[in-house]
Amino acid sequence: MTTDSKPKSQLPKIILAIALVVGGFFGFQKYRYATTHEDTDNAQVEAYFIPVLPRMGGFVKAVHVSDYDQVKKGQLLVEIDAEEAQLALQEMEIDLEQAQSDVENAQANIANLTKVVEAQQSQVGAAELTKNKSARDLARNKELENAKAITHQQFLDSQDQADLATVRWQGAKAELVSTKSKMGILQANLHKSQVILKLKRVKIDQQKLRLAYAKIVAPADGKIGKKAVEPGQFVQVSQPLMTVMNDTKYWVVANFKETQVDALRAGMDAEIKIDAYPELKIKGRILSISESTGAKNTLLPPDNSSGNFVKVTQRVPVKIEIIDAQKYQDILRAGLSLEVSIPLK
Repeated sequence: MTTDSKPKSQLPKIILAIALVVGGFFGFQKYRYATTHEDTDNAQVEAYFIPVLPRMGGFVKAVHVSDYDQVKKGQLLVEIDAEEAQLALQEMEIDLEQAQSDVENAQANIANLTKVVEAQQSQVGAAELTKNKSARDLARNKELENAKAITHQQFLDSQDQADLATVRWQGAKAELVSTKSKMGILQANLHKSQVILKLKRVKIDQQKLRLAYAKIVAPADGKIGKKAVEPGQFVQVSQPLMTVMNDTKYWVVANFKETQVDALRAGMDAEIKIDAYPELKIKGRILSISESTGAKNTLLPPDNSSGNFVKVTQRVPVKIEIIDAQKYQDILRAGLSLEVSIPLK
């Protein structure tokens, strides 16, 4: 055996030793990471999707946005033809003027009747004065007749005058009472006219509100999803036209296994990696942990009491805040897949 064969025979052992050391190092790193972190790749970016729904029906006059456009809150999106509603508003305004005239007419009738009542009250007062004077004249003539200073006929004439004055006084009072009774009717008519006027004003306000619904605006800042409306199309109330995704706020929902949740707490830091941008590391923080598993929130949740029980590891949704989300606004998209890691403290 030559001397060169000894070093060569040691080479495989050296390579094996190095491989074991390197493998042990990475294995230890993997083990240490696994014992100090909780990971899941069942996670995605979430955002608010606000539906754009019309509040009045009609034919679409114009659509001012396209798919995936960036919009600002209050920006005009869709116009609905409201010419017929505008004509109806003009008709209501004319009816309102007529109702206002009815109120003014009722007020004028009450004012006129008030003057009549005042005049009749004066007439009652005058008739009462005449009655009292006739009564005094009758009493005086009675004494004069007894003293033979006047004839019996003169006494009878004064008595007739007193009776006539009493009748006129009573008639004036009755006429005053009758006139006052009409005041209640006129006041009721005035109240009715005022109520009708208020009702017509409310209807006009409602119609103006409907006209405002003809202009559909963006409910928030964000981006338009795929729109489902075109000019000339007839739309109905609450028919979905498009959605606006609020791109000012993003968060992450990570579905951890139920065996991992025990180590998680609100406020813990999170490390987020987006599949679309694997080199980008984003910081996050746990906001809350769901009170139920994802399966319980489905349309048909499983019922273990049915007898067909197969134990499956459940997933618990964990809501995670993205730190400095505005910084990543241009790359974040709702629904992107993520990998989330929670360092355990």
